[in-house]
Amino acid sequence: MKKVIILLSFLLITCSSDDNNRSSCNFLFDAGVNLTVNTNLPQFNQLQFPGNGVYVSGQGNNGIWLWRLNSSILYAWDAADPSHQPAACSTLEDSGSGDIVTCGCDDGNQYSLATGQGFDGNTQPCTLRLYRVDDIGNNTFLVTN
Repeated sequence: MKKVIILLSFLLITCSSDDNNRSSCNFLFDAGVNLTVNTNLPQFNQLQFPGNGVYVSGQGNNGIWLWRLNSSILYAWDAADPSHQPAACSTLEDSGSGDIVTCGCDDGNQYSLATGQGFDGNTQPCTLRLYRVDDIGNNTFLVTN
């Protein structure tokens, strides 16, 4: 009986701390995303090559960062910093360091476009919001949520 009580206590503590981390990452809205990306077009041409990213405004919370990981994987991340409430400064911008984007607010949070993970020093343990990307053929992708 003691083992059962200890196990249940452990599970409650573990779940509670998990819930606290999740609740601190609920700043982004469920904004509609429906974007067709053709990498043959000039504005998306960089996405034909691994390691390149393109920012697209007007989608998601503060736009979307598209990132070509390799020849078969294209990621679409919400461009709003998930670690704090939306603000004029919270759109993630290219840091000039490859796959790293940075928040313009005082916290200066940084995230990897290759993984969506934040770097040490971020104010919260949040990750970037990932959107669905479907390859619909002929270098064209559909980004949705």
